Amino acid sequence: MPQSAIAAQCADIIAPPAELPARILAYVAQVPDPGVPAGGESEPALEPEPLQRILSLLQRRTHHDFSLYKPSTLHRRVERRMAIHDLTTLADYANFLQDNSHEIDLLFKELLIGVTSFFRDTAVWEYLADVALPELLARRTMQRKLRVWVVGCSTGEEAYSLAIVFSEAIRRQREYSDFSLQIFATDLSPGAIDTARRGRYPASISDAVSAQRLAQFFTAREGSYDINPEIRDMVLFAPQDVILDPPFTKLDLITCRNLLIYFDAPLQRSLIPLFHYSLRDGGVLLLGSAETVGRFNNLFRPIQPTLRVYQRRDDVPGGGADFMMRSFPPLSKVTREHPVPTTHDLSDNLQAAADQVLLQVYAPAAVVTNGDGDILYISGRTGKYLEPAAGKANWNIHAMVREGLRVPISVALRKSTPGSEPQHLHGLQVQLPGGGEQRVEVTVQALREPAALRGATMIVFRDIAQVPAGESRRKNGKDKTTLEVSHETELQQYRDEIQTLSEEARASREELQSANEELQSTNEELQSTNEELTTSKEEMQSMNEELQTINAELQTKLDDLALAQSDMSNVLNSIEIAILFLDQGLNVRRYTDRATKIVNVRESDVGRPFSDLATNLQYPELHEDAQETLRTLTFSEKQVLANDGRWFTVRIMPYRRLDNVIDGVVITFVDITETKKLEQALRRDLEA
Repeated sequence: MPQSAIAAQCADIIAPPAELPARILAYVAQVPDPGVPAGGESEPALEPEPLQRILSLLQRRTHHDFSLYKPSTLHRRVERRMAIHDLTTLADYANFLQDNSHEIDLLFKELLIGVTSFFRDTAVWEYLADVALPELLARRTMQRKLRVWVVGCSTGEEAYSLAIVFSEAIRRQREYSDFSLQIFATDLSPGAIDTARRGRYPASISDAVSAQRLAQFFTAREGSYDINPEIRDMVLFAPQDVILDPPFTKLDLITCRNLLIYFDAPLQRSLIPLFHYSLRDGGVLLLGSAETVGRFNNLFRPIQPTLRVYQRRDDVPGGGADFMMRSFPPLSKVTREHPVPTTHDLSDNLQAAADQVLLQVYAPAAVVTNGDGDILYISGRTGKYLEPAAGKANWNIHAMVREGLRVPISVALRKSTPGSEPQHLHGLQVQLPGGGEQRVEVTVQALREPAALRGATMIVFRDIAQVPAGESRRKNGKDKTTLEVSHETELQQYRDEIQTLSEEARASREELQSANEELQSTNEELQSTNEELTTSKEEMQSMNEELQTINAELQTKLDDLALAQSDMSNVLNSIEIAILFLDQGLNVRRYTDRATKIVNVRESDVGRPFSDLATNLQYPELHEDAQETLRTLTFSEKQVLANDGRWFTVRIMPYRRLDNVIDGVVITFVDITETKKLEQALRRDLEA
């Protein structure tokens, strides 16, 4: 048993029995008490450099990045492995990992927390069966197929539970009988995926699965249950890292239960928009009991908050125009949000108060934006140039800037890069809130200093004074040339903008053309792959038919062997001779019913040494004679008296197989009691 446990690689401590108590006590003393409340006592701080080494070794070995997992989770799991190896510091454990690749694999498995079961949280599955799935089926009027993604499926129980619930739902509602379900079940652990693909679970699942479902969707085997093929065919299992790999798309339902609790906040804030992007309009997101969508109420609306069931909002973009650019390369490069500068309270210092008044009254209106155009800071009165957009509050410069300024500022922001010269926009016309127009000059400059504003852009607005009508008439002749120059400048600015937009449109067309060619190439490769898969499927089908033919032949041979064995048993039991068959080790192989009256043997004694069995014969040398026959291959025959007064002829002969190989001995017991009595009577007559 210990060797089996070691071979299964499930043992944490391997040591001689005498050392085990001390090792176990050392582990218990080092592991923190689970009863201590999370907030009652601060967790020991992780040593950054050794932990980073550990995570780097993990990533180099497994190609998976754990740096965005919650530090508390990492601490508990790493500390458990340290306790098993009796190590006290992270640095020692990092050194241990450096020289022990097998321990890296064990730590990887330790970090993958696979806790799951069939129909976990019964109320959730009842809601899916009674409300969520029927609504999704009713919405899919054109394509009669639902697509589901089970994120972090572990060993597959949740994916199969969903397939069972879907099967029950379409059986209850016959109008959906032509619908099909495709479940993409993914997990980081290859071992868990292999278990899920086998679809074989222990008999203990009967605690969570009703007897009716076990009978309908499972096949009972000795000590286990197998998922039936019609349920297994609904699920496609694949190893996938939700942090690194691209997501599935055009989904109707995503279940991600008790996975986000192991990730830190930045990664959670990136995964929720990813799920919104992956879902179809009106799609459903199901989270674990300890998870929520957080501040992303603009992406999902709760339909059953207590059960953590959310529906995709269709009136918002799925993460912004640059969502794919920010999500790939993978989410492991999650960027922390730029902190929005907060306005500090004015101090009582006279100079600071005076500077604040000067900025508010005399400095030109200006705003500071980040790379996405979100406004970080406003200085002065910007009401002439900016106005809040209708609907949900949106502090983006592209949404707030007034008509007449939107296009020029957007072009200037795209051209503005760190280190470039400030861009000056002259003679822009902006529509005022009360009617009329205002000529404005705008300056757009990317900021490099100070460090807090690095990467931001400042937009400064300056009004151009209007010339009164009377004065304009008096100076009409004098300023005509000036106005013409101004108009020419404005026209040149518009020409430049048109040229810029034309170049951008041309570049976009070229990129789209390139992307289209790549997609066509990819489509051809996929078609080729599909043809290869079709060919492979046909070959597998042919092989399957051959195996079925071979299986039928083997079944026929088994039936013939069973019949021959039955004939042999009947022949042996019908003759009046007791026969005992022993193998090369003189262990019981077979016997006839009459042999049980001479030798104390029963069915459970098959395979038992013949020397362990008692006989009714006065023949203590029987075992030695059998050994001698097996050794010398010579025939042995003796007349032996039984304890009940009967006489038997005991013959011992070698057991010879059809291939002329000696494979034991055969002992026959022939009753000669009548012959002995006749012999004794004849002797008495002769003597008389």
